[in-house]
Order: sequence, then C-alpha cells, then structure tokens
Amino acid sequence: MGARKSTYEGDLDSPRLRVKLRPFLISATSVTNLDFADFVDDTGYRTVAEREGWSFVFHLFLKDPDNWIESPPDLPWWRKVDGAYWARPEGPDSTYEGRETHPTVHIAWYDALAYCAWAGLRLPSEAEWEYAARGGLAKQKYPWGNALTPGGAFAMNTWQGDFPHINIAEDGHAGTAPVDAFHPNGYGLFNMTGNVWEWVEDAFGPRDGYQPSADDDRGKDWRAVPRVQRGGSFLCHESHCDRYHVHSRTRNDPDSSTGNCGFRVASTPEVAG
Repeated sequence: MGARKSTYEGDLDSPRLRVKLRPFLISATSVTNLDFADFVDDTGYRTVAEREGWSFVFHLFLKDPDNWIESPPDLPWWRKVDGAYWARPEGPDSTYEGRETHPTVHIAWYDALAYCAWAGLRLPSEAEWEYAARGGLAKQKYPWGNALTPGGAFAMNTWQGDFPHINIAEDGHAGTAPVDAFHPNGYGLFNMTGNVWEWVEDAFGPRDGYQPSADDDRGKDWRAVPRVQRGGSFLCHESHCDRYHVHSRTRNDPDSSTGNCGFRVASTPEVAG
C-alpha cells in the first residue's frame, strides 16, 4: 500500500509498504441515502450535523452563497450552513429526493460508527480499504490502471474546470453521482476513487497496516483525534486536491461533516472451526 512519493508530504502516504491482511468483506458501494434513511427510520438517530445544527456546503450548491459567509480558515468555498445535514444536503430548502441512490453525505465518523453498530458491520481499516480499491492491481494510480481517462472516457467523478469557480462537469456530475456510476474495479467495487471521501476506522498518523480483529479493541478510542478518509471526492482536481488515487488519504476530525463525505462498510467473515 502507499505511493512511491507523496504529492502532499503531510498526507504520509509514502513510501510503499507491504501489508498482510486477514480475509474481510467490503461493500460494493458506499452507503446510500436510502440505506441511511432506513437506519434513521429504525433508530431515530440524529447525526452530529443535526445535533450541532449545521454542516459545510460547497458554495456553488447554494442559491444565495452570500447569505452564508462563515467558512473554515483558507477554505472559502465551504460555507457553514444552518440546517444542512444528510437529508437536507444543501440546507433547509433542499432534499435528497432524486438522489436516493447517491452516497449519503454530511456524515461524521461518529455517525458512520453508529450506522455500523446498527447494521452489525464495521468500518474498513485503512489497509483493507486500499487493498479493495486497487482491485487486484499493483503499483497503479487508479482502480483500473494508470490512465486518468482510460480510452478517453471518464472513469470516476471528479472536478473538471477552474476550481472552485467553474465546474464544467464533463464527467456528467457536478455533485455526487449514483453509488454504482462508472465501471467497477477488478473486485466489483464501485467509485473507490472520486465521488465522496470515505471514512475508515484508523486514526490519522503514519501508516502501519493495522487490521482489526474481534479480540482487539484498538480503533475504538473515542478521543477526538483526526480520522482517516480515503478516495477523494467530486471536488478533487489536480490544481486543488490531487487525491483521487488509490493510495491517497486525508484526515478530518471525527465530529466533522461536509457535503462530500460518506462511507462504506466492511465485516470480518466467520471462519468455521
């Protein structure tokens, strides 16, 4: 796993290292809005964004971005929008209707863990996620090989145009795409790069190839330490966030939510003994 050389030194995604994994299962797609709605209907769960009363929305998705002027430091394209959460992804007047099969977004790491607990699943470890993303290929940039647009065709959902002002959406998607958009990789997994960032179990730091097991409680530390996100999103562009590669990683606080962050799930298969 990892890159020969990091594009962003602080990402700590190099050098390459060899990791041995136990068998695991991982979902073919990220969790959809319909999936998350089932969870909420069954449990009444309220996400961190709902409890806090706001989340970050990309400015081009707002009808009146000047009404929402608060942004994180040095990230003016993100706007703090009151009432934005997974079911109202652009704020109170929006809905996920028409995007039922799109990845659910505005999901904090804590929210992803709550869904997993309800579903009897878990988040993948970072090493599991990368192994799955590579689809059986070695030393390649993308789940399908080294070409950004194989055969001249778009293979994932990222930004085209002048970030953050103009997205010409040549790949067909200005925001999220359905979770099964584009072709799957060699393991039958969709959108392992692009579309939305995906939470994994690990705390951010130097990669050690950690693999969770039933008798190991590492990773269940609830301290507010940054957690790893993988895969890039529809906002990634070579001029801004060249992180839409199988080795790419970033970090965010476990209670942070944005309009380009979701997750997929994993589990450990039972072994007859």
